[in-house]
Amino acid sequence: MIKINRRFGMISSFLILSILILSSCASKKDVVYFQNTGSFETLVDKNSFTPKFKVDDLINIHISTLNSEASVPFNLFRGASEGGIVAEQVDYLIDKEGEIDFPVIGKIKVSGLSSEELRVLLREKLADYLKDPIINIRLQNFTITVLGEVRKPGTYPVNGERISILEALGLAGDLTVKGVRDNILVVRDFDGTKVSQRINLTQKEALSSPVYYLTQNDVVYVEPNQSAISASSLDNRATIAISIASVLITSSVLLLTRN
Repeated sequence: MIKINRRFGMISSFLILSILILSSCASKKDVVYFQNTGSFETLVDKNSFTPKFKVDDLINIHISTLNSEASVPFNLFRGASEGGIVAEQVDYLIDKEGEIDFPVIGKIKVSGLSSEELRVLLREKLADYLKDPIINIRLQNFTITVLGEVRKPGTYPVNGERISILEALGLAGDLTVKGVRDNILVVRDFDGTKVSQRINLTQKEALSSPVYYLTQNDVVYVEPNQSAISASSLDNRATIAISIASVLITSSVLLLTRN
């Protein structure tokens, strides 16, 4: 009987140790966003964020006027159907020099310009050809990539001209409970130069971070916390431990029933 009690004591200790290894507790400071934000607090956006065009961007530019025929030479089209009806408008690719080749006008430097700045520039260059042109500009390849400890990692298209990091994480299903919220990495490309910066989403100062608003082709990476790292390395050992515990319990039950 003493041997059986000792065996049960060993099994209990083993099971308790296994549970402690496999389980982890997260405190409020690990998972809650904007912890230092007060009630009824007004937060002013100091970013004045305006998206800029980059090398390798695809942009769509459509010029129109009251005289539709006058604006046709200033738009790029792919093919035409019978009767001269335009089939499809072609996008402009910003080359390595940051330029596009615009019909009639020629090379235009657009890298580093916002949509509004490019609109003003085109209106000036078209002044000799068109009266009061309407210029519509749209970025066609605005995507962001979210990786790491989120529920749905992947690359997502963005509708519009800007997206915040919170909206990007929302597209990816938000962080898992094992994602590190105070050290999120954003990797950004500036015409071939990679720039990285980290943001702490547990503090309200994140709202004024240079990477709070994302630009096209940004990569957001959420690191796993220590619990996730430990769990990954212990997966196989935990499976073995549970199997051993199961065998020990079964053996002990058999011993008890026989006695």
